[in-house]
Amino acid sequence: MDSILFTPVTFGPVTLRNRTIRSAAFESMCPGNAPSEQLLDYHRSVAAGGVGMTTVAYAAVDRSGLSFDRQLWMRPEIIPGLRRLTDAIHAEGAVAGIQLGHCGNMSHRSICGCTPVGASTGFNLYSPTFVRGLRRDELPGMARAYGNSVRLAKEAGFDSVEIHAGHGYLISQFLSPSTNHRKDEYGGSLENRMRFMDMVMQEVMEAAGQDTAVLVKMNMRDGFRGGMDIDESLQVAKRLEQSGAHALVLSGGFVSKAPMYVMRGEMPIRTMTYYMDCWWLKYGVRLVGKYMIPKVPFKEAYFLEDALKFRASIKMPLIYVGGLVSRVKIDEVLNHGFEAVQMARALLNEPGFVNRMHEEENARCNCKHSNYCIARMYSIDMACHQHLKETLPPCLQKEIDCIEQEENV
Repeated sequence: MDSILFTPVTFGPVTLRNRTIRSAAFESMCPGNAPSEQLLDYHRSVAAGGVGMTTVAYAAVDRSGLSFDRQLWMRPEIIPGLRRLTDAIHAEGAVAGIQLGHCGNMSHRSICGCTPVGASTGFNLYSPTFVRGLRRDELPGMARAYGNSVRLAKEAGFDSVEIHAGHGYLISQFLSPSTNHRKDEYGGSLENRMRFMDMVMQEVMEAAGQDTAVLVKMNMRDGFRGGMDIDESLQVAKRLEQSGAHALVLSGGFVSKAPMYVMRGEMPIRTMTYYMDCWWLKYGVRLVGKYMIPKVPFKEAYFLEDALKFRASIKMPLIYVGGLVSRVKIDEVLNHGFEAVQMARALLNEPGFVNRMHEEENARCNCKHSNYCIARMYSIDMACHQHLKETLPPCLQKEIDCIEQEENV
């Protein structure tokens, strides 16, 4: 089949010059929860590299939704900085998107300024911290925070918003039976578990109006026993279609329970702990990290089999994400009927990868799937080890080399 990769695609009121999107992988480039020159330079480089849309990640709709101290928090005072960012993206011919979400229980008082909140009361081992379940009367205000953040995004010049309803963050915590133990009308049946999502989407679509595209990232599977699976997730997708969303981004996994189901491969634990400041967390993760973050084998387009089930059942535009590193596989995915593809690690490794694919039919990026970029981002920023200015310590280089050798076997 002829490639459609470099043909325009439209989501609601927004048209992309081609079918590639930089996915909303957390950059960790926002000290003080505000945009930086580093964030601007990175997204400008991806836009200049030919991508159709680049998505800024993952902006908290409320301070209670912050899980990192270098994460965006949507508020009026950061709008001028975001406007400079969107102007830079637009100047390179790309569409500007921003992912909006709330981390729910994946936080700590030292970051979000309060006891973390979630769908239900409990304990988050990964922070570690106690979590307070949101009261029923708090939910409308939380939903409005999503809508208010969409309005701020529009003011900042973003063309598109991506609502994060997956990966075990707040909306996902309401959807998943593993994290939603509520006894009121927001818990129990899937219909009840979708109520908070419905409330959010009503606010989002009203705020988006006629000139902003609305994408939603959702889980096809939570990736562990007792979580959401395909059958319920298909019903969630159909509800989002009814809500008026312009496209779905099909993902999977739970940051707190199945993190490598999201990203695949192995987490370089020594690298991850090397950059940590908290001494007890550093040594705790070094001791038990392999058990808390088990390896999930990487393969190219690892979500495709599940995504095809959604393509067969859902009429609305669908965006594929997960393990794309070559033009051959991207063309294959698009030829299966997906409207666009998202990439993160490939574009971190090579911001100009889209331009190179335009020139080379067999183009393949040089990402070696060591996940150094992910291990580093929790403490510093997201960066590919192949392009660091500094030299890696021998202990980290050895770990990365071992993982890359295993991946290439």
